[in-house]
Amino acid sequence: MATTFRIAVLASGRGSNLAALIAARDRGELPVEFALVGSDKASAGALRLAEAAGIPTLALDPRGYPDRRAFDLDLFERIAASGAELLVLAGFMRIIDADALAPWIGRMINIHPSLLPKYRGLHTHRRALEAGDAEHGASVHFVTAELDGGPVIAQARLAITPGDDEAQLAQRLLPLEHRLLPAVLGLLASHRLRWDGHTVQLDGQPLAAPLELGAHGLQPAA
Repeated sequence: MATTFRIAVLASGRGSNLAALIAARDRGELPVEFALVGSDKASAGALRLAEAAGIPTLALDPRGYPDRRAFDLDLFERIAASGAELLVLAGFMRIIDADALAPWIGRMINIHPSLLPKYRGLHTHRRALEAGDAEHGASVHFVTAELDGGPVIAQARLAITPGDDEAQLAQRLLPLEHRLLPAVLGLLASHRLRWDGHTVQLDGQPLAAPLELGAHGLQPAA
């Protein structure tokens, strides 16, 4: 597979979803080239993963800017300069200024650990447990200025068991996240999936509901 689709990844933490993307690329399952991995934390494990894989990295400290907007505009200018065609938020724990992300509408996705529109924001595992939900999951969605509010592309579902606590639920969900994000990115990289600002389309047809992650990959919701 030719790796011509250039992506950038932003992450604030250890980078387990980035690791899943790199592994999928290395297995020949994901036709992408990593243009840049950036973070708002110089100590982020995601940067170490990128360095080990020979991927260019960028760490910017928000405290060095007068406000959030100035930081975001500089960050996104540097991402654009990398030549990335698509931006993946993989555990990037910041709300992004609307002006900074505007040029990336339709070219920016995020993975969020809940079945959106449930539990936008933080502490999703705790909130699902406190609500007594029977199932939990993860969503990949296009990014808009609304927090975790863009169109949902695909979801992975997980039954909550009586013994689950917050940490156990998060740990059981991670392997599904690590399958979900590469699967969605594969559709984007092969130009099968797009969002025109109005409808999400798969193979030229409007997506009536988010795709579901099954045993054999993504499939239409039942």
